[in-house]
Amino acid sequence: MNAAVRDAFNEQIKQELYSGYLYLSMSAHFDQENLPGFAHWMRLQAQEELGHGMRLFDYVLRRGAKVELRGIDAPQTDFGPPLSVVESVLEHERAVTGMIHRLFELSGQEGDWAAQQELQWFIAEQVEEEDSAATARDQVRMAGEDLSALLMLDQQFGSRVAEPEQA
Repeated sequence: MNAAVRDAFNEQIKQELYSGYLYLSMSAHFDQENLPGFAHWMRLQAQEELGHGMRLFDYVLRRGAKVELRGIDAPQTDFGPPLSVVESVLEHERAVTGMIHRLFELSGQEGDWAAQQELQWFIAEQVEEEDSAATARDQVRMAGEDLSALLMLDQQFGSRVAEPEQA
């Protein structure tokens, strides 16, 4: 793994861990707003993101390269109403997709076909992540100002179970 690809992977590790922090902060926000289902959903999202960071971490090590952990900025703590939060989730997932695409492109430019192979999983995962976030946004948008509908969504999000990561 050459230095450019290694550095880009180390940066992506940071970004995935930041995503976990951001989603934990959103989980705390929902908990404080008495929406435990939304809080549960965001906690599971945080765990997924931390898992993605660890997958990249392990990949860099398997390639015999050096993992260089970087500082992670503190996420915001005030998010506003549920619709604003889920819109932020979708926006963030789209940004992460762009990062993964740029990393894939760099790996190709550097002739690192093994890195591109590993990143195929992340590309597919981002399709799923964006779809999930868009569905949440659309459902919260449909609920509008109807508190009963929002509470039904809260119940639905609270029933989500963690899915094992695919290899």
